[in-house]
Amino acid sequence: MISVIIPTYQEESHIKATLKALRNNDIAGLIAEVIVVDANSQDNTIDWAKSEGAKVVICPKKGRAAQMNYGAALATQHILYFLHADTIPPPGFTQEIVALFNQGTSAGCFRLAFDYPHWFLKANCWFTRFNLNAFRFGDQSLFLAKDKFLAVGGFCEKHLVLEDQHIIKQLSQIGSFKVIKRPVITSARKYLENGIYKTQAIFFLVYILYNLGLSQTKLESTYRKLIRQDKL
Repeated sequence: MISVIIPTYQEESHIKATLKALRNNDIAGLIAEVIVVDANSQDNTIDWAKSEGAKVVICPKKGRAAQMNYGAALATQHILYFLHADTIPPPGFTQEIVALFNQGTSAGCFRLAFDYPHWFLKANCWFTRFNLNAFRFGDQSLFLAKDKFLAVGGFCEKHLVLEDQHIIKQLSQIGSFKVIKRPVITSARKYLENGIYKTQAIFFLVYILYNLGLSQTKLESTYRKLIRQDKL
């Protein structure tokens, strides 16, 4: 069985649809619990999540890494599935996850697709088929065994950006990591709000600076200056 963990902050426009799709696409009924880990949203995120049957907890520390760790500590199942609030997995996704675990895989993700049909976004998503860390994004969701999660110490809470890159690199060193061929569908809102080409250039810049060893504080500062939004 699977514990789904969704970090949220001001996600009233997406969380209800995501939770509905999550339930509908769990064809085999393998989700034991959905834990929404909120960072004191001031909109209707919490109410919408509760109305869809999710367990809602308030994380004392804001930040995706901290919120996901908080949710994982409360999870009761062997398989953890981390999902963004604006991302929808494909029908039958839980069966595919469990099938991989039965074959000996300990962690993995899905390919990526956006909900906006722009050629450049489609081109970006094409690269997510390759099992290379450079093409791994948090929007692709992440499933892994809870014991593996604990073995790598969870998400590094010092990572304010690219926390997904960090944990996937660690997971790949201690077990097999697989990319499921079908995609999750995520919102293109950042690209549409900030400009498609500009946003991708910013992501590439942050990724390069990250690999050059720039501090997380400076990476976050750079990101927030360039990307117009109220959360990472």
